[in-house]
Amino acid sequence: MIADFIMVGVRHLLSFEALDHLLFLAALAASYRLRDWRHGLAVVSAFTVGHSITLALVALGLLAVPSALVEFLIPCTIVVAAIENLWSRGTRPAGWQRPALAGLFGLVHGAGFATTLGQLFDGGIALPLLGFNIGIELGQAVILATIVSVLTLADWAIGTVLASGRDDATRWRLRLTSVAVGGAALVVAAGRLPW
Repeated sequence: MIADFIMVGVRHLLSFEALDHLLFLAALAASYRLRDWRHGLAVVSAFTVGHSITLALVALGLLAVPSALVEFLIPCTIVVAAIENLWSRGTRPAGWQRPALAGLFGLVHGAGFATTLGQLFDGGIALPLLGFNIGIELGQAVILATIVSVLTLADWAIGTVLASGRDDATRWRLRLTSVAVGGAALVVAAGRLPW
């Protein structure tokens, strides 16, 4: 039974409907290099805590958020994350600000997950909630590993083309990725205006 909900979580994350989630993961990962894995893990964990809280609250019926508003706010969080990447210019402090921002945005994304998960309840919610969250996390791990690999290759390619150091390549890659992801999220947000 729990395996079914794990698969629902994985399938949801790897489906086309989760494009906004994939863009958000790309925005989060864009400012990190492999050596920054601990801080990147803190950011992703904060996002997980945020979306788990909202997912549980919505699933328990303690919170109701209009789905049109949530679907609009999700790409808006991606735009803000992309802007934050550009503002930081590739400097990634090991402080609490980025994890706090990711946790806050996780609250919004969790309300979006709740719509998917809410359709599956036919009894208790603990098992579906746990399974779905495990599936989302497994899917995120695969996607983040892929994104980090691609970004590492991009650093190498940009560094080769620019004939400059790794830090310059990372800054250029961060700018390009953030503009592309932020631009795509703006298009998605414009298509989801709730009014």
